[in-house]
Amino acid sequence: MCGITGYIDWNRGAFQAPEVIGKMTETLACRGPDADGAWRSGPIALGHRRLIVIDPEGGRQPMTRQYGERRWTITYNGELYNMAELQRDLAANGHTFLTRSDTELVLLAYIQWGTACVQRLNGIFAFAIWDERNETLFLARDRMGVKPLFYTQRNGLFAFGSELKSILAHPEIPAEVDRDGLAELLLIGPARTPGQAVFAGIQELRPGYSMLISRTRADTSQYWALTSHPHEDSLNVTAEKVRYLLQDAVSRQMVSDMPVVTFLSGGLDSSAVSAFAAAALQNARQGPLHTYSIDFANMEQFFQSNAFQTGRDAPWAKRVSDYLGTIHHEIIFDTPELLANLTRPLIARDLPGMADIDISLYLFSKAIKQHATVALSGEAADEVFGGYPWFHRDDALNADTFPWSLQLQERMNLLSQNFLNVMNPEQYVADRYQEALAEVPRLSGEDARETRIREISYLNLTRFLPTLLERKDRMSMATGLEVRVPFCDHHLVEYVWNIPWRIKSFDGTAKAVLRKAITGILPDDVVYRRKSPYPSTPNPAYLQGVRAIVEEIMSDRSSPLLTLIDDQALRELITRSQTKMEHRPWFGQIMATPQMFDYLIQIDTWLRTYNVSIKL
Repeated sequence: MCGITGYIDWNRGAFQAPEVIGKMTETLACRGPDADGAWRSGPIALGHRRLIVIDPEGGRQPMTRQYGERRWTITYNGELYNMAELQRDLAANGHTFLTRSDTELVLLAYIQWGTACVQRLNGIFAFAIWDERNETLFLARDRMGVKPLFYTQRNGLFAFGSELKSILAHPEIPAEVDRDGLAELLLIGPARTPGQAVFAGIQELRPGYSMLISRTRADTSQYWALTSHPHEDSLNVTAEKVRYLLQDAVSRQMVSDMPVVTFLSGGLDSSAVSAFAAAALQNARQGPLHTYSIDFANMEQFFQSNAFQTGRDAPWAKRVSDYLGTIHHEIIFDTPELLANLTRPLIARDLPGMADIDISLYLFSKAIKQHATVALSGEAADEVFGGYPWFHRDDALNADTFPWSLQLQERMNLLSQNFLNVMNPEQYVADRYQEALAEVPRLSGEDARETRIREISYLNLTRFLPTLLERKDRMSMATGLEVRVPFCDHHLVEYVWNIPWRIKSFDGTAKAVLRKAITGILPDDVVYRRKSPYPSTPNPAYLQGVRAIVEEIMSDRSSPLLTLIDDQALRELITRSQTKMEHRPWFGQIMATPQMFDYLIQIDTWLRTYNVSIKL
């Protein structure tokens, strides 16, 4: 995996300030610690930071190919999982290959098929290709949005990058936030509306979209979307196809010139991925699989079961590792480490994120990076198969809003009257929710329950999952670790999308059809274990630590956070948290009061560190 960036200056060209592309590229050094490159021609400059996974010598970027008098240059971030098929098709059209890299295949695919090339790519990617003769820049992002891509256009300047920091490194692009950006942070966050990048004037290319930029136009088009149609397969056939599609996805995503490891919590999703990965290595005679799990110090002392976290993961990770014969590594963190790295995820995200859940994933990835470069994760199974509580709880199903964020009023209570006066919070959230529902590909003939589940599924795939994929990408790539997500394989997602709820949950169990598909390759107690989310520290020292920092911020009258929040309401929350630990999350399943304090700290730090101007 890598980091990409670049800009087009139609008015002055890219040679007026040669240091600019270097600065933009350097911001992505963590994403690509192994090599860097920059390329300029006429109005455009492209930058690249490389994490070597395939073809160390041949995959250098930016990469240029010339046919006759025409030249194309690419900067690419991603991995293709159908390289053999794509190479075969390109060879049949007369192309020859100078490298073993997927970068070259993507570039040749564009040369051969133009903008339609994205239809032929199976993988996770974000890339930009410059056509020198036509002076056009083509950008594309993978179907599920595993790899990020941001852009901005203003005054004859177009800039893009894997991360916001690369765009903000351009001297003509200021760090500003307007009302909509603040609404995203304070009302929607840490999720974001698709396409919204919070910073004013900057957008994110949506998953499954591409762009074509020229001197006179900037055309955006959707090349992939979910489609709804009747599901004809029986339960048994459905389970068999799910098993085949997941096994195929894992097998394809094992391709690497570097060793591949897996995240293993002991839950159904990561255990299934690990089982298929272990079998693939065994079949290739490449030795035992290395698996990694995360835990917190003193969990036995502080963990309390609740509706969202019913049990600890550690014993189950060991159970699965022993069963599969993997070499298992348990990474344990203590509260002082979390507090010492409190704002490190902010620099990786360029935006406030998921509190200690981000911090621990960053530290986890950093520990794994000492031994490996590529890892597979079970992320996205809950969104694809309907594993979250809000698929099964009437209060969430009946809520006329995003089901993972049911406490809008509690959020509003913390906001300053000044902010509330310029923004109608209920209307903003309602508008974003209705926009999402309007996108849902409907299926005529479904009953009310199936219709609602389809809506919830779409909301999860397009609004909640991107938050987790962003988290996974930024925290792992901040350490130079590439994490792949087999459950995001678009063939699997397309198939499961149309499985009716009566089959997905045929026995009343969450993700029942996935459990049936995995039966026989894992122990039954693992297959039917109740879902447990990614762990969050229960240690009261974390709450005490973040609460103390919030109190410090409130005593600093120069804090930019104070213009956004209600001082008295926040003080009351601080007081309540000293006597009562609230488990009801304000976002997702495990972001409760301690995480709210952390989130506010991040907003304050973000405004200061990025020198953000607030434009109300």
